[in-house]
Order: sequence, then C-alpha cells, then structure tokens
Amino acid sequence: MIHAENLTKYYRDFCAVDQISFDIRPGEVLGLLGPNGAGKTTTLRMLTGFLKPTDGTVKIKNISIDENPLEIKKLIGYLPESAPLYHEMLVYDYLNFVADIRQINSGKKETRIRELANLCGLNKVMHKPIAVLSKGYKQRVGLAHAILGDPEILILDEPTSGLDPNQIVEIREIIRRIGREKTVILSTHILSEAEATCDRIMIIHQGRIVADGDAADLRRAADEKHRIRVGLTGATFDTIKKSFEKVEGVETIDLINENDMQVTLDLVSSGKMDIRGELYRRIKATDWILYEFSQQVESLETIFRELTKEN
Repeated sequence: MIHAENLTKYYRDFCAVDQISFDIRPGEVLGLLGPNGAGKTTTLRMLTGFLKPTDGTVKIKNISIDENPLEIKKLIGYLPESAPLYHEMLVYDYLNFVADIRQINSGKKETRIRELANLCGLNKVMHKPIAVLSKGYKQRVGLAHAILGDPEILILDEPTSGLDPNQIVEIREIIRRIGREKTVILSTHILSEAEATCDRIMIIHQGRIVADGDAADLRRAADEKHRIRVGLTGATFDTIKKSFEKVEGVETIDLINENDMQVTLDLVSSGKMDIRGELYRRIKATDWILYEFSQQVESLETIFRELTKEN
C-alpha cells in the first residue's frame, strides 16, 4: 500500500529525517513512536505530500507522490496534531462544508454525515459551534473531517494529545473501529496508546528507525538481554559487585538502592545463558541474606527508553 525508500528531510543544516525506508500493508494500523523532535511529524507530512522530501521517494498504491500528488491526496485523510477547524461554524455546517469541498454527491452527503456523527460520537453536538466544544470533541470533529471522503489511508498526528484519560479511551476506540476498514498511521509518544491501538509499532529516534515490529516482536528482541533484580543484606554494593562481575555473561550491574541494611541492584546479561544459578551459588557461599531475586520482564516503556537514549 505505502512504500517509502531512503526518505530524508533537511531543514537547512538540520537533518529531521535520515534515510528511512519502510512498507505499510493494506489494512494495517501502524504506530509511529518517538520522543518529541524525533521526526514523526515530518515523516507524516512527507507521506501526505504536505512536505517535499529532500531525498528519497514515497509511493502509494504504486503511484509516486512526486509524479501525481493530487491523486495521492485523494487516497489520504489527514488529521494534524492541531485540527484545522473553523471555530465559528456549527459542527453540522462545518462537515457539510467539507463534504462540498470533497465533492461528495448531494444525495449521499446527508447519509455520510449521519454515519460519521454516529461513528465519532457527535450526535449531541452537531448544532453547536465548534468554539464551545471540549478538546476531545474537537478531535472527534477533526477525525470526522479526515474520513469524510472515505479515504483508503488515514494519517493521524498525535490524535490524543492533550486529552483526558476518558477522552483518550474514546478516541482509541474510534481509531480501532476505523482500522478495521482502512490503513491507519498514527504518531504518538505514549507507549500504552500504541500497544492498545496498533498492529505494528515503528520507533523513530533522531530521524532514524530504531525498531519495527509488533509489541511481542519488540519484547522478544529485548529478551535477548536478561535483567535480574537482586536484594541482599550483609554486604556493601561494592563487595557484591566485585563478586558478580566475575560471573560469565554479566554485562552491567546497576545500583537501585543502598542503605544501612539492604542493597538492591539490577544485573543485565546477554545471550541465552541463564546466570541465575551461578549468582545464587555465589550468594550461598557467603553470609549474605537474600531477600529479593527475580528476573525482570522488559516493559515497552523500558524498551522505548533504551532505544531512544541520547547516544
């Protein structure tokens, strides 16, 4: 459905997107994740034709965006982070206005607006000015605008930004329903949102793709490194560290907490080697008292932080 190759965007000397390539399948819901300034919005704007890449190509349904941008834009519904609404208009009048711009047949227009009012939960506010709506309802109006022309592809930039928890859940549910019929790309920096909404997660950092797969794929990749938490009394952190550093496979040892009575630390080991048995044997050979010993499961938040560290 969508093919991007070596997509690059410079703003003068600053490289916002750095030679990224990816494919998005029909009917897929893709979450584009990254910290603020990672290049998410720039990538989405290039996919929509709003920005021209410095280098690289975008093809949608095998149509080049350089050669036929108007044809591409007919396939796409786009909701930027700040929905571009006419606040002085009533919600119904606004959607009617957009339908006319989209050249929707007058016989189908009313039916389509009613469908979107039901889908986006707008029935209660159809005859209210957009200016008096909450941000959550304004986002719903923006969503209705984006899908009014029944596009095959829906691109959403931070669709839940600034919403309260209840509004976030409501917008997620709308996106999930839309995703049953359309290809959806949404950007976010909220891990739980991507996990709850998306079939696939692509993490971008400093303009480059650093991970791509579903949540299970990302966790499996992280599981190549094992994180073990150990809590002990009867020794200092330095003493424990000197002993554990000698265990084959240990990569890092990080102090979590140390006081007069207890030391808590995390060890990271690489590969498939399970080092817990050797750690326990070393503890057993001392007079240390073990009060915590567990293998930590990598959360998406931990994986995200590791992949988007500054260096």
